[in-house]
Amino acid sequence: MKVAIGCDHGGFALKEAVRAYLEQNHIDYKDFGAYSEESVDYAPIAAQAARYVASGQADRGVLICSTGIGISIAANKVKGIRAALCTNEFCAEMTRRHNDANILCMGGKVVDPETGVKLLEIFLETEFEGGRHQRRIDQIAQIEEGVL
Repeated sequence: MKVAIGCDHGGFALKEAVRAYLEQNHIDYKDFGAYSEESVDYAPIAAQAARYVASGQADRGVLICSTGIGISIAANKVKGIRAALCTNEFCAEMTRRHNDANILCMGGKVVDPETGVKLLEIFLETEFEGGRHQRRIDQIAQIEEGVL
């Protein structure tokens, strides 16, 4: 598995915890920044990481800003991306099972590092259930195509 990661300055500390978890578990990743707590805009980072996932160069992604809201909005502008803002374990599990989310978004000022790593672990380990949920994923794709 390969994971694309990225953050703005508000998500830097949590991204570093995510990065450490990936390294400790020998999970390949590409880091799109930020690389410090110096102020940086999240939209370009979200776009780069989301395109990397959408192109198939990464299986999943993790994006973090202060709340997770802005970076998830930006990532969801990329065709093929289903970025989900998660704040608890239930959301992290269900967004994979039912939404086949391919990017986990979190807020560095909302989720502590221990919780964030747990959400990541759940997100990476949970499989998509398919079935009736696939129909809904197909409908989301139709929205992207302007059909629905």
